[in-house]
Amino acid sequence: MNKGVKHKYDLLVVGSGLYGAISAYLAKKEGQRVLVIEKRGHIGGNLYCKNINGINVHIYGAHIFHTSNKKIWEFVNSLADFNGFINSPMALYKGKLYNLPFNMNTFYELWGVKTPQEAENKLKEQRAEMADYLKSQGIVEPRNLEEQALLLAGKDIYEILVKGYTEKQWGMDAKQLPPFIIKRLPFRLTFDNNYFNDTYQGIPIGGYNKFIERLLEGIEVRCNVDYIAEKDTYCDISDKILYTGKIDEYYNYIFGTLEYRSLQFEHNILKCKNYQGNAVVNYTDADIPFTRIIEHKHFEQSCDYIYDPANHSDTTVITKEYPVKWEEGMEPYYPVNNEKNNNLYKKYAELAATEKNVKFGGRLGEYKYYDMNMIVEKLIKY
Repeated sequence: MNKGVKHKYDLLVVGSGLYGAISAYLAKKEGQRVLVIEKRGHIGGNLYCKNINGINVHIYGAHIFHTSNKKIWEFVNSLADFNGFINSPMALYKGKLYNLPFNMNTFYELWGVKTPQEAENKLKEQRAEMADYLKSQGIVEPRNLEEQALLLAGKDIYEILVKGYTEKQWGMDAKQLPPFIIKRLPFRLTFDNNYFNDTYQGIPIGGYNKFIERLLEGIEVRCNVDYIAEKDTYCDISDKILYTGKIDEYYNYIFGTLEYRSLQFEHNILKCKNYQGNAVVNYTDADIPFTRIIEHKHFEQSCDYIYDPANHSDTTVITKEYPVKWEEGMEPYYPVNNEKNNNLYKKYAELAATEKNVKFGGRLGEYKYYDMNMIVEKLIKY
């Protein structure tokens, strides 16, 4: 950037996802002149929803906002009204359904136990069996995800609800995955199917598009703009830049390419009111290629509403999610934060720290997985 030059904008935000949109919103509130550019043909990044037959379809995967921070909850609700959706996923393994997260309903479905003490005894028994087995093999500390999960959950939960799903998600055998990925597993000795422990959770009524539109209200936005391809055009248009794209791509991969896991989505419109009775059903069989099916109408509508013929059509929209190895041209979803990639990212972070007018933020800019509440808490200072 040229020093002493009067630029048209105070801040250029590259990317209109949650990190970029909130940053632009805050800058505008401070009176800054802000321009947001977006590579895709729409705003919102992976939060974007497409309305299909009156149903807000989460095109890039399900997003459920959750937090225990009252101030954060009040902030997001000041921009859009959030509903009271409670995430209570199910898991399907070889034709049988199990409740998630692991709770008394799950333990009853697995072992027929009816009391917390019976469930605790069964868990202790299964964990002890695995600890003895690993000890007999001369294994003192778990060397991989499989050994870690067996110690935490025992054989039944691991084989039925963890192994197949995890191997599909990461694209490799659980014995090849590091143990830190699954350092803890939540177990509840209550009949509670609420996946999150947070006080508040929900989804914007009408979809996330309204939420992002409110954040970017009054801000100039240009879609279908690839900053990397048009760097010469945009590098001197503003005093400062917030870059939320891939940090290694920004530096033309000079140290190498960071790894990600990607997803492919198969969206289907079905001629029925209610396909699976739940928003999320995980498929934990290793031989089923997708990890889960999302039925989008359940994010915003009660079952009574779904079955009221006066209020809804006879269609539903489901999405199958297929984890795939990320390759250039694909959307990068999950950073592979193993030792190799973390060390590589450190090189880029050290280079980024020398930048005076460019800041890197978000999941791609910081090579870090963020839940939505984490992004809001990082940017909103209370």
